[in-house]
Amino acid sequence: MADVPRENGSVRRRLAAVGNGILSGIDAVFAGIGWVFGRIGAGIRAVFSIPGLGAVRTHYGRFARTLGRAMPKGLYPRSLIIIIAPMVLLQAVVAFVFMERHYQSVTSLLSAATTRDIATVIDLLEADRSPEATAATIDIARKRLRLNVSILPAEPLPPAGSRPFFSLLDETLSRQITEQIGRPFWIDTVGASNLVEIRIELPDRLVRVFAQRSQTYASNSEIFIVWMVGASLVLLTIAVLFLRNQIVPIQRLADAAESFGKGRPAPEFRPRGAREVRRASAAFIEMRGRIVRQIEQRTTMLAGVSHDLRTILTRFRLQLEFLGRSADSDELRQDIDDMQRMLEEYLAFASGDGSEQAVPTAVPALLERVVEQFGGGRKVAVAVLGAPKVMLRPLAFRRCIGNLVANAVRHADNVSITATHAAGWLTVVVDDDGPGIPEAEREAVFRPFHRLDTARNLEHSGTGLGLAISRDIARAHGGDITMSQSLLGGLRATVRVPG
Repeated sequence: MADVPRENGSVRRRLAAVGNGILSGIDAVFAGIGWVFGRIGAGIRAVFSIPGLGAVRTHYGRFARTLGRAMPKGLYPRSLIIIIAPMVLLQAVVAFVFMERHYQSVTSLLSAATTRDIATVIDLLEADRSPEATAATIDIARKRLRLNVSILPAEPLPPAGSRPFFSLLDETLSRQITEQIGRPFWIDTVGASNLVEIRIELPDRLVRVFAQRSQTYASNSEIFIVWMVGASLVLLTIAVLFLRNQIVPIQRLADAAESFGKGRPAPEFRPRGAREVRRASAAFIEMRGRIVRQIEQRTTMLAGVSHDLRTILTRFRLQLEFLGRSADSDELRQDIDDMQRMLEEYLAFASGDGSEQAVPTAVPALLERVVEQFGGGRKVAVAVLGAPKVMLRPLAFRRCIGNLVANAVRHADNVSITATHAAGWLTVVVDDDGPGIPEAEREAVFRPFHRLDTARNLEHSGTGLGLAISRDIARAHGGDITMSQSLLGGLRATVRVPG
């Protein structure tokens, strides 16, 4: 009994050695396959690197780019092409092979049988040339062989006509007549649609034979084509239905992500479709929840900090009132006022960030409120083109445009607002005739607390947060803000958001 464990251990060691040997052999095989494919790839690269093939590479690159531009960009049409293209190719190959081999063999058999019948009739006519025997032979050919035979006087055969594009019948029938009859002949397979005319030259006369085309040619190709096309349509319909069921969840996921990026709710979105699509949908829902929670936490923290600082500033202001008026106290009051405005900016931004939902908003009324609130009592020209209703966060978007209008009014004499709603986008343009902003500084002014030392100070009496908040609101809607030269001579601010 003491030898059993030792024996089992030796067996396990031998099995392990055998397994390691098998794995080593598999690794060696795969390494060899990899080396072979590597050599093949290197050879192909070497061939294409030949200077003489530069034109081939250029034309191939142009063809690939042209094909890429012509191909559809959507997942649904590309998936249909992936299904339809192999099906059409397979059907074409099967149809070609079947029709070439099957119809050629059937046509050969039918043409051989018809030619044998004609050869038999000619032998009978040559064996007994009396009028009675000739008439009897012609009658037998018409009744038994379905051949319409007539005897013509000796005359030259007509010249050979043009052969049809699909000349399988001409080639097969001519070969059979040459092999079985061996006399001069002339055939016409083009003239009458249902008949084939054959003329055989005898020493002192011509034998003209009219045979049914179905006797000499396999003419049921339409049945095969109908079945092939019908089966393809049925399979294609089933594939389209199943494919659409798989594509719809992906489209809904894309719509939900786009709506979330524009600040629009999508509460009806649920994971559907294949396992991978469900995983992506669940990951999106989880990510959306984390982003919403992060925005809520940031807004709550910002509001809390601003409220606490506001309380402290109120205490500072009360203490300064007890100190009385002096140069130092006036500077402190100015600093407190600046901090107060900064906190107001924070609180205004926090109140409209994250909690507000997009609703259908009347753009003309919104712009009138903007001019009334931020226009400083100055007359501002307003023009609205296109549909007036747009999906927006009204309070946030009003503040976005209001910051731009306030800056324009502060530094210019004439200000105009033009809103255009077309092609699914709302474009609001704020023009003024002020000093403008240097082109190199137009992107930097959107950074928080950024101030211009020269030209135009957009935040002369503000906190440096107005433009940063405006761009943040525009991007939360799925759009952006850009600066350019105005037709009035000053600055043009363009807000473009999906509508």
